[in-house]
Amino acid sequence: MSAYLVAMATYVGFFMILALALNLQWGMTGMVNFGIAGFYALGAYASGILTAKAGWPVGFGMLAGAAVGAAAGALVALLSVRLRDDFLAIVTLGFAEVVRLICLNEDWLTEGPRGLKIDARPFGSVFGREDYALFYLALVATAVLAVFAVAEAIRRSPYGRVLRAIREDDVVASVLGKDVLVFRVATFAIGAMFMGLAGALFAHFIQNISPYTFLPTVSIFIWMSVIVGGAGNNKGLLVGAGVVMLILEGSRFLNDFIRVLDAEKLSSIRIILIGVLLIVILRFRPSGLMPEEKFKPTSD
Repeated sequence: MSAYLVAMATYVGFFMILALALNLQWGMTGMVNFGIAGFYALGAYASGILTAKAGWPVGFGMLAGAAVGAAAGALVALLSVRLRDDFLAIVTLGFAEVVRLICLNEDWLTEGPRGLKIDARPFGSVFGREDYALFYLALVATAVLAVFAVAEAIRRSPYGRVLRAIREDDVVASVLGKDVLVFRVATFAIGAMFMGLAGALFAHFIQNISPYTFLPTVSIFIWMSVIVGGAGNNKGLLVGAGVVMLILEGSRFLNDFIRVLDAEKLSSIRIILIGVLLIVILRFRPSGLMPEEKFKPTSD
């Protein structure tokens, strides 16, 4: 049971990084991104391929995964620069599906539906099996803290104030002399970089990735984490990711209490529970469990 809890805590860490990245793009800047699974997959496959097939060290592979995510994010942002809201959502969702289909069909590179086996793990020869799980949890927790620190620094900086201005009214921000295009591309790329990093960490944790791992439901769960936690509040996102993962994993044990449920019904009920949670949050806490903090003007 302890091994299961450690594994689930590690997965929560992945969700937290992805939620912080989405908050930077949507919660602070207003850019809708339904392609989270695509950037997540790019980071995972980039690091996995470079370490498993090209023999790169794990550390460089993870950095490459983050860099590939950033480059893809910048490209998507540039290609969709004139799109807003639902149109941008469609483009990013399409991007994620393109990535997944390429990973599914390019067997020579990704091993297709068989899955890419990744033997390389950071400090894998140093720790034993049980100790390694705790080490990897600590590694992911460190990554979460680092991403959180960067996201908070951005939120509190003048850069963050520009992002919120763009979110509220990009025309006004442009009139005030801010280069909206540069801010949008840079912010989308930073968020995608964090998603790529989460993917790289995930790949070396699970050690066998396939296109079926990166379905659109991943993006849905991360959106729910942000909405439940409170868009614009980085601390709230950590809570939101934990709550969503708790519901997802806790509902696995429903079969122990309700014997009539088979695996198919249980899977449907788990999704229903997440939907009900979202409805309740939006009804009673429309700004999330921890709403965005409002900056108060300081007097001289």
